[in-house]
Amino acid sequence: MTSKSLFAHKQGTGPEAIVLLHGFGGSHSIWAEIGPQLASEAEIIAYDLPGHGASLEVEGARSPKKMAEAVLADIVERDANRIHLVGHSMGGAVATLIALSAPGRIASLTLLAPGGYGEEIDAALLRRFAKASQDDEIRACLAAMSGPGHLVSDQAIADGVAMRAHSGQMEKLAEIVMAITRGGRQGVIPAELVAGLAMPVAVVWGVLDSVLPVGQTDNLPAHFDLHLVPVAGHMLIDEAPGLIVELLRGILRNQA
Repeated sequence: MTSKSLFAHKQGTGPEAIVLLHGFGGSHSIWAEIGPQLASEAEIIAYDLPGHGASLEVEGARSPKKMAEAVLADIVERDANRIHLVGHSMGGAVATLIALSAPGRIASLTLLAPGGYGEEIDAALLRRFAKASQDDEIRACLAAMSGPGHLVSDQAIADGVAMRAHSGQMEKLAEIVMAITRGGRQGVIPAELVAGLAMPVAVVWGVLDSVLPVGQTDNLPAHFDLHLVPVAGHMLIDEAPGLIVELLRGILRNQA
């Protein structure tokens, strides 16, 4: 089922909200292990980004900038003013752009191997992922994005297959991946803008990331709180969920 309204899966209660943004080719379901662990401490809002899953038909799937505008509009409509914003990969680029556009609403920013911090990107792998619709194809792509030896869960495969079963989803993924890997490179958010982010910013990056090389952390502002995960690749939500949960718990405590 598709909708022209941005889809968000909500759970939990609290005076503050954690907003979760998935990466390319994913959906809100990738946070299924993380969200429930934080639901007793904050409201959890996990979006399907424009062009993905139940937000397939939402305007704004053309670029991370347009996606950021769509998510921010929904946040404003919810009248949410203390958001702990979390984004993975392409969702990290979207989260950064939201923080730049509406810094007063963002209590903290957590970026998991974010897009937009360097030109290098494994465009070939992402384009292969965009075409993957069967179990074995999706599993192979997710394994290639993960660190050596990481076992991709059956649930991750099932979620990927279910999302791609939406009518028009495969065509939309092909459109998005071409836009974000034009010329085999990704767009870069200007460093001088990123350096001006005043809210607490934490960054988690897998040392063995083959999609967005860990060397892109060299471009991070000195005041960002960087966490390197030695044995992880790009799929940090699956590879290091415990680290992410504890990091977010610490941020909630420090901001209380």
